[in-house]
Amino acid sequence: MLKKARRTLAQRVNSLPAKLLAKIGISPNVVTISGLLLTFGVAWVLATGHFFLGGFLVLLSGAFDMLDGAVARISARSTRFGALLDSTFDRFSEAALFLGLLAYYADKGSYQEILLVGAALVGSVMTSYVRARAEGLGQECEVGLFTRPERVILLAIGLIFNQMLVILWIIAVLSNLIALQRLFHVRQQLGREDQGND
Repeated sequence: MLKKARRTLAQRVNSLPAKLLAKIGISPNVVTISGLLLTFGVAWVLATGHFFLGGFLVLLSGAFDMLDGAVARISARSTRFGALLDSTFDRFSEAALFLGLLAYYADKGSYQEILLVGAALVGSVMTSYVRARAEGLGQECEVGLFTRPERVILLAIGLIFNQMLVILWIIAVLSNLIALQRLFHVRQQLGREDQGND
């Protein structure tokens, strides 16, 4: 239910800009690459400690990241490679934001924040990895309420309201718990299939 509502909201928000981009002939892959470059710029803003500005830019880059899929659907230019490029660059984008934070906290010698950023980065990567690996095994694995959009929004809130320690704890814990939840979910699915084959 939540996944469907989130997807519907994203489609409505992205509808107008996606139509404009499609109308002027912008390729979905160009949108994907542009979104990644924008995120690299946001990561630099975070690394320099401009968190308030960075929070709004994180939201902007997050919205930009969702445009490529909408452009692909509207322009009927969806491809398997485009989907792979989008998914891969989404991972690069999220990692870049965490690395920007890591650079800032390393310069300040903030060891607790450094560890939390590392844990959050591991959790975000593993959440995506478990899903990708499960789908490679033919299993559906979109369970969990704390996926990339939620992480991006929460990160932006922490930056804007200067509550990064609390937010990093939440992201670090929940992202890793979702990875484990997905692993357990796939184990249950595969277990039922194995029993059915006995």
